[in-house]
Amino acid sequence: MMKDFPSCFGENAVQVADASCSGATRTAQNMVTCIYHCKLLGQSCLITITWSKNLMGQCLSVEIDDSSNQWSGKFDIKPWLFSKRKGSKGLEVNASKIEIYWDFSSAKFGSGPEPLEEFYLAVVFNGEMVFLVGDLRKEAFKKTNAIPVDSNAIFLSKREHVFGKRVYGTRAQFCDNGQIHDLTIECDAIGVKDPSLVICIDSKAVMQVKQLRWKFRGNYTILIDGLPVEVFWDVYNWLFGTAVGNAVFMFQTCLSAEKLWTSQTFSDPFLSPWSCSKKGFRASKLQGVGFSLILYAWKNE
Repeated sequence: MMKDFPSCFGENAVQVADASCSGATRTAQNMVTCIYHCKLLGQSCLITITWSKNLMGQCLSVEIDDSSNQWSGKFDIKPWLFSKRKGSKGLEVNASKIEIYWDFSSAKFGSGPEPLEEFYLAVVFNGEMVFLVGDLRKEAFKKTNAIPVDSNAIFLSKREHVFGKRVYGTRAQFCDNGQIHDLTIECDAIGVKDPSLVICIDSKAVMQVKQLRWKFRGNYTILIDGLPVEVFWDVYNWLFGTAVGNAVFMFQTCLSAEKLWTSQTFSDPFLSPWSCSKKGFRASKLQGVGFSLILYAWKNE
């Protein structure tokens, strides 16, 4: 059943501006941001990994901050034209040393900035592997000499910029150890009298929105891997905004997603919804919040 979309966005509030690797430019980029929750230094923390790509190559940013906002640490790998694709870095956080190890020397990439395989990114604290992503797990443990521990990392959110003229695609995993699905969004809004929106999972249409000019914001529940997934969309800029405007989509595995969005105020048109949502996670201590996939869809003219 279709429900009204939470009116948390102003007409211009869906404009997104993620910074470049230097943090100086407000412009759309080929960028993917992943947020994880784990235990570190005896308390809850968020690990934010941002993969981006520019003319000089791939960039990586790793930020670690605790849930009480008492300490934080950040590490950047500049475009690979100027930096090593394999190495380690120590961060001094709250009088403790956290080691970050990475190996992208053989990494394979698709069209986006995020590596698909043949890589690892690891965080080691007190000789224990507290966080690890990538498929080169054996190589990561061999390099770090870290002690394997039960991973408590929870994948909270993936935020991604996608580009296209009519079809926008990505891949997503909506539950731990679940299937990786191909997700496509199709919308032809240029020169069409009655534009519609179609969302497909693994080439199968799971929802369609007709009369899009009247339903440019909304939400709908679909099933993926037997899980209810709430889909939110805001395509106002595609239909009524500027030529360079973007649409926003969120796929949320938790039915409390509406509370998450409506509890935030997006007064800054350059403020990303997920920036505010991180504060919401801290305030709620992560209770009742599932995985979110947030897509900013930009039209290529």
